[in-house]
Amino acid sequence: MSKKLEGKVAVVTGASKGIGAAIAKALAAEGASVIVNYASSKEGADKVVADIAKQGGQAVAVQADVSKQADITQLFSETKSIYGQLDILVNNAGVYEFAPLEQVSEEHFHKQFNLNVLGLLLTTKEALALFSAAGGSVINISSAVTTLFPPNSSVYTATKGAVDSLTGVLAKELGSRKIRVNAINPGLIATEGTHTGGFAEGDMKAWVETSAPLARIGQVDDIAPTAVYLASEDSKYITGATINIAGGMK
Repeated sequence: MSKKLEGKVAVVTGASKGIGAAIAKALAAEGASVIVNYASSKEGADKVVADIAKQGGQAVAVQADVSKQADITQLFSETKSIYGQLDILVNNAGVYEFAPLEQVSEEHFHKQFNLNVLGLLLTTKEALALFSAAGGSVINISSAVTTLFPPNSSVYTATKGAVDSLTGVLAKELGSRKIRVNAINPGLIATEGTHTGGFAEGDMKAWVETSAPLARIGQVDDIAPTAVYLASEDSKYITGATINIAGGMK
């Protein structure tokens, strides 16, 4: 049986762990050649590449901090020299810091906006040159916070609100080039980051378990299949959509 993404090339930003790693592996399993981008965790990215190779897939790890234009330029220059094209871009790289309003600072604001919003914009802009006339798919990883509005998340939620808006704008702007732009808005997902931040247990976990109709926090394999769907021809008439994957929490 032919694979859904055979012959396609994907760049997944922030793919050394968590949701990004799961998406990179899922795209590769469907036949895509994947650039596994990482900012600092070379070890994590190399492990994702090794896992993909073990399953017979094709992937290369490329370092780039996608909050910096020079790194983004280098990322797509390497993508071009390795694979010569691009069909799928997953804007997954992101950062979150929760803080009450009294602790919001310029640094807290810019750290999150520079990566989550400006980085996403510049990465998508740079990727455009590698998409062929056949178009492709851009998948933005947003967050269910844009409808849940958790306290102490003013800056983070604002960045993801911006991502939702950009998804709609870019869908209209790039539609004529046959480039579809959609967003996935995950709820609380068990990842290295949420465990380190203490979100995957304690009060936050209990809140999700009692509020979500499906009564559990999410896993990375709850997210990755939707990325494959949005990357493939199965979703060829979907653009500008935000897909909430949060166990029913709204």
